[in-house]
Amino acid sequence: MNLIYKNEKTLFRIMLALSLLIWAALVIGTLGMALVYVLLFFVSYCFAQSALVSYIRGTGVQITPAQFPDLHQRIESCCQRLGLEEMPDAYLLQMGGSFNAFATRFFGTNFIVLYSDVVDALEERPDAINFYIGHEIGHLTRQHLRWSALLAPAAWLPLLGAAYARAREYTCDRHGFHACDDLKSAQVGLAALAAGGKRWRQLSASNYSAQAQYSSGFWMSFHELVGDYPWLVKRMAAVRGLAQGNEVTQPGRHGLAYLLALLVPRLGVGGAGSVLGLVVLIGVLAAVAIPAYGDYTAKARMAQAVVVGHEATAAVERYFYANGRGPATLEAAGYAMDDPNHAVQDITVDAGNGMVRVFPADLNYRGKAIAFTPRVDENKRVVWQCASADIPERVLPAECRN
Repeated sequence: MNLIYKNEKTLFRIMLALSLLIWAALVIGTLGMALVYVLLFFVSYCFAQSALVSYIRGTGVQITPAQFPDLHQRIESCCQRLGLEEMPDAYLLQMGGSFNAFATRFFGTNFIVLYSDVVDALEERPDAINFYIGHEIGHLTRQHLRWSALLAPAAWLPLLGAAYARAREYTCDRHGFHACDDLKSAQVGLAALAAGGKRWRQLSASNYSAQAQYSSGFWMSFHELVGDYPWLVKRMAAVRGLAQGNEVTQPGRHGLAYLLALLVPRLGVGGAGSVLGLVVLIGVLAAVAIPAYGDYTAKARMAQAVVVGHEATAAVERYFYANGRGPATLEAAGYAMDDPNHAVQDITVDAGNGMVRVFPADLNYRGKAIAFTPRVDENKRVVWQCASADIPERVLPAECRN
């Protein structure tokens, strides 16, 4: 049996390619500033992850050969069966009735946490506990946790990020199935997730799987497309198919749901990692957007200042044609500044060579000038050249760039 879900590798390659492109664009576009935000995110992530690991170690019960040897033996056996060479640190945690398990990683150490309620609920079917153990080992063997940081930029993309997350869950369900000795134990594990610690015994896996037919409707399709987990009824149907040696064809999704889901970025399923990830994404985008917006507004103000400069050069040019020399002042040339947008702080003319200097009002460029230099061409006509030695060309109009 192939332990990797059919779409995971393809989605991973797409995610990796897009993430590398986005990382490169962010680093180049922000002149390396994005790396500062990444560093801040990493520090914040370390604090958040350290809090989680500290809670696990300070509250949970470590599963060892001396402490819960039956669970330790199961975890060791699942690791051998699924090809995980180094056994992760394992803990049993009481979570107030929640049925689940999770894997995490902190500074090179892998952790598996089993919730006590699911272990207690399956006491009479302990092989079903292997499904939970195997599922989390799947995350470790597939290195989902290691790749998450590199894939982070593409993980936020609509449809794609959630699709990859769901593919990982199907892959890990396959690992959980393979970790069980009894082919029906994986179904029991999912039944406990669906019906709880007592009612799972009466749950009909076939009837529950049949509920997947409702998932093709618009709203169920939409909410699955924007979510990180497949509907549990679909997971049950997939596991039942594996037990029967078949690959289940899941019901199709509503076409219009894809259009709506395309407008919803993936934000993950919660926790400090999602919040911190959102913060760093906003920070990185701000590192790109704020300078770009600053340049955009500066360009607009410079264009207005150049318009004022053209009006001044026209007055100087008329004075030259009438008098054969440049004016001593702009007032002498009959020029009065008309600047309704307040784009110019000051404007002057050099009596010696007729150069007009426009000083923009933009606070970032106070004291710096746009120079309009005149020359007389072969036809005895005045030609003006616009340039600036102090103001960056990227914010100047095209006519004022060298």
